[in-house]
Amino acid sequence: MKDKYVVTLDSGTTSCRTLIVDHSGNIKATSQAEFTQYFPKSGWVEHDPLEIWNVQLSTMQSAKHKAKIKSHDLIALGITNQRETIVLWDKETGLPVYNAIVWQDRRTTEYCESLISEGWSEKISDKTGLIINPYFSGTKIRWILKNVEEAKAKLKSGKLLAGTIDTWLMWKLTDGEVHATDVSNASRTMLFNIHTLDWDQEILDLFEIPKEILPKVKASSEHYGYVKPHHWSNKAKGEVPITGVAGDQQSALFGQLCTEVGMVKNTYGTGCFTLVNTGTTPIKSKNKLLTTIAWKLGNQETVYALEGSVFIAGAAIQWLRDSLRILYNSAESDFFASLVNDDQRVYVVPSFTGLGAPYWDSYSRGAIFGLERGTKREHIIKATLDSIAYQTNDLIKAMEKDLEKPIILLKVDGGASNSNYLMQFQSSISNLKVERPANIETTALGASYLAGLAVGYWKNIEEIKKMSKADKIFKPQLSQQDIDFLLKGWDTAVKKTLNWTKDIE
Repeated sequence: MKDKYVVTLDSGTTSCRTLIVDHSGNIKATSQAEFTQYFPKSGWVEHDPLEIWNVQLSTMQSAKHKAKIKSHDLIALGITNQRETIVLWDKETGLPVYNAIVWQDRRTTEYCESLISEGWSEKISDKTGLIINPYFSGTKIRWILKNVEEAKAKLKSGKLLAGTIDTWLMWKLTDGEVHATDVSNASRTMLFNIHTLDWDQEILDLFEIPKEILPKVKASSEHYGYVKPHHWSNKAKGEVPITGVAGDQQSALFGQLCTEVGMVKNTYGTGCFTLVNTGTTPIKSKNKLLTTIAWKLGNQETVYALEGSVFIAGAAIQWLRDSLRILYNSAESDFFASLVNDDQRVYVVPSFTGLGAPYWDSYSRGAIFGLERGTKREHIIKATLDSIAYQTNDLIKAMEKDLEKPIILLKVDGGASNSNYLMQFQSSISNLKVERPANIETTALGASYLAGLAVGYWKNIEEIKKMSKADKIFKPQLSQQDIDFLLKGWDTAVKKTLNWTKDIE
């Protein structure tokens, strides 16, 4: 069995990746490719589901080729994915009825406000652990059912299916034999009761979403079905079981081996997502964090987490690169930040699609504060990096209030965690130790571990823990006076962006 490999599909917000992982937790091969982002209207964000499928499929084939292995060398397949993005498709043709509506999309803001004004906040929060917000999948499904004629027709004829990206990929990989999701992804739809572990009929009725179009909900680590051999190559014969599925942030929590109560991780990806393991008892936040399902291993008890979500983190660096064009590549950001040696206090609030936790303001928009005649591009680049740490700090402080104790260690992963400047500033501004693992691909590793555990590739979590190694630990370097001074500026900047689009209408 140790000569076999686990393959993991990591379907992110801006790219798809495939990793081949060996029994020691090493990555034997990887392949990655970006896909198109669509912004048809202000606040709208869409993807082409067929492009996601084709890009993911090509990286899957490419990674296998790079690893110089055959499909029969693969013992299991895991999937991790951008969570709240939703797809609706025809179960006979396999064609989407509309573009995938992405988690960043804000088009259902008014409907969410109507739910809040009608008094649904407490009930939906109690059942789902979530705050009523356009971020989650449920209102996106409703929007498609209400506004897309093809969706209405397919629903009427009994041909319509819905699912998050993991569900879409599994359906395609199995040639339509599996329509399923796991508890972690289901818990992000605002349609799933995290206590009964089933779709909530009262909420489905409220949103006018028929249960029959939704996938079957299973554990994060169990057998789902088999990848059809022809998806590897025309000559492939190995049937690879799909045995691990988790939303990207829960997968990263597992990949960081935050398997004990109180352990915290933050992923610096397109957005930033801080999760703390709260064990088998869900904790309701008093500070606008989310209660979510972390994972479920087979027939074991469900594990829960508290989560804070930042919508724009690494995406802000992409904005500097692609829109402002003041960076050639993201890796340059540390260099430019190091050029700042004056006392200019420039703040960037990157609320391009509103603010997530703990503000939950869909009307906030991005802004730059503190510009002076001497402000250069390095000030803006540094301030953009700083904004990622400031937003994460907001989540950490809210989490500490809910836990009623300080957080002293933050495990980090994701592309932007490669930035030594950002990690050091995070440690200093949050006054805690930051631990970066030797392998920052923890999101994909989490799904690999979940898939491998289900087939006995790894015996248990303790065996996996022996493979984990830290790359670097960052320690605070700022005085409390400096921290307070900087945070006052950040808090003031954020407050000035709140309700921006609402106030100017």
